[in-house]
Amino acid sequence: MPPIPSHRPLPRRLRAAITALALTTAAWASAHAQAALPPEVSAALARARLPADSVVAWVADAEGRQPPRVAWRAQVQVNPASVMKLVTTYAALDLLGPAYSWPTQVFVEGAVREGTLYGNLHIRGQGDPKLVSERLWLLLRRVQGLGIRSITGDIVLDRTAFELPPHDAAAFDGDPTRPYNAAADALLVNYRSIVMTFTPDRTSGVATIQYEPPLAGVQLPATVPLGLEPCADWRGTLGADFSDPARIRFGGVYPATCGERAWPVAPMDPDGFAARAIEGLWREAGGQLRGTVRQGQVPAGLKPAFEVASPALAEVVRDVNKFSNNVMAQQLFLTLSLAQRGRGTPDASRDVVRQWWASRMGPAEPPPVIDNGSGLSRNSRISAQAMGRMLQSAWLSPVMPDLAASLPIAGVDGTARRSRAQGAAHLKTGSLRDVAGVAGYVHAASGRRYVLVIIANHPSASASALRPAIDALVDWTARE
Repeated sequence: MPPIPSHRPLPRRLRAAITALALTTAAWASAHAQAALPPEVSAALARARLPADSVVAWVADAEGRQPPRVAWRAQVQVNPASVMKLVTTYAALDLLGPAYSWPTQVFVEGAVREGTLYGNLHIRGQGDPKLVSERLWLLLRRVQGLGIRSITGDIVLDRTAFELPPHDAAAFDGDPTRPYNAAADALLVNYRSIVMTFTPDRTSGVATIQYEPPLAGVQLPATVPLGLEPCADWRGTLGADFSDPARIRFGGVYPATCGERAWPVAPMDPDGFAARAIEGLWREAGGQLRGTVRQGQVPAGLKPAFEVASPALAEVVRDVNKFSNNVMAQQLFLTLSLAQRGRGTPDASRDVVRQWWASRMGPAEPPPVIDNGSGLSRNSRISAQAMGRMLQSAWLSPVMPDLAASLPIAGVDGTARRSRAQGAAHLKTGSLRDVAGVAGYVHAASGRRYVLVIIANHPSASASALRPAIDALVDWTARE
């Protein structure tokens, strides 16, 4: 395993600038704590029936050279939903560096003769957030490149890099099959999700189904009948039943008018998913296995035969923020303590973030309440001012280009593609039941950059309800 980058303090001049920014901004925010929302934003909130006192907002020069233009209820702590991913990704870029990568190690225990490993194959995960099917297939092909086509023993999966409490995938919203409810894992395979691709064949009257990755020991129907139903609720029309971990059933039909569609699903046996996927891919690649795929630890003193590296952190952060990938964000969060303390745990990572926050933000801004790093939580809390000041700190930091480039472009891509704002903006979105908001950077007509934060916590808050107010605030900021 390559050495883990250590945290290096910022240069003295930059530290002084950030400290001055912290104190000055705090004073400005206090003096303008109830600066009015722009009229067009207030009007959009009224149309959406969102009371102004359910919203927090903060708009300020990205370099902190002038008082905030908006500081509406800016010190009130609110649930930010996935906007919290900005804290996780900035901390990861700052502490680990944009080039950081996660190794997945492979160990051969036993002798290899005439294509057969007389012993066990060990795979040790180190938290790779992007060990998708294609990369796992390449890893297994490298195993075969060692001359191994058959294994007499077991494939042993070492997932001990993370130490996690039991996870109930149904606890958040009652739907454990949603991929966003998947838990982190030191050996996270394909985001703990299977992708089912339906392709209609009108000649035969069925839709063929492709599964990625293939899951060993799971009955997967190859087809489902076509129907004439509208495509609007095609998933409901399929009548899918995922209650049996060893079998997927479809009791309905697939609408022929849908064309080809993909449906990612988190199976009902999340802890067994990696074992089923690895065995399925190994056998699909022509490999033989006499034993089983099981959990275990790599024997002490056994050296890796090879390791494969994940994409760089800068690329991973882009996926996390552009598409608001919860389980990848949790992997980053746990990696913060894995890198510093040798084992990734939620409590240790919260402690790492608190220390990092204090070093970057100083005493003027209390740290956020961070749960799992993804924002998929009812307990997370941060103020608009704290989020805005953190984004100002990021703007002055060496990792600014990587963080800014990871944010969805308003009206163009990622989770912000539905925005109708005319102003140029890079914004991280967040949405839960009763929560909606964005935070990021706006490019004004003058050429100046601004930090923008707006979050609503209210029973009527939703991404669609708040979007006109967000667009109005972006355009108002861009016009300067």
